Amino acid sequence: MNTVSRAFARQGLVRPRGSRILGGVCAGIARRLGMGEWTARLLFVLVLMVLPGSQILVYPILWILMPSEDQVVEAPRPPAPGGPLR
Repeated sequence: MNTVSRAFARQGLVRPRGSRILGGVCAGIARRLGMGEWTARLLFVLVLMVLPGSQILVYPILWILMPSEDQVVEAPRPPAPGGPLR
């Protein structure tokens, strides 16, 4: 499970700390896709109406697998080739 969480974190799929309503899954997906949080939540509800039940399973699984923003430790970035600009 840690490898999945780390893979999500590397791809920028984390649950933000400040804009959670329930678990932060929709907010994290919205941030990753570059859309508004309320747009993602509305799409989640609309898909739930079209395909009932599937999201009830997916949301808790993502809640468990997606790391929280405060749990992710940023790895130091390697220096740019050629060193700093002067």
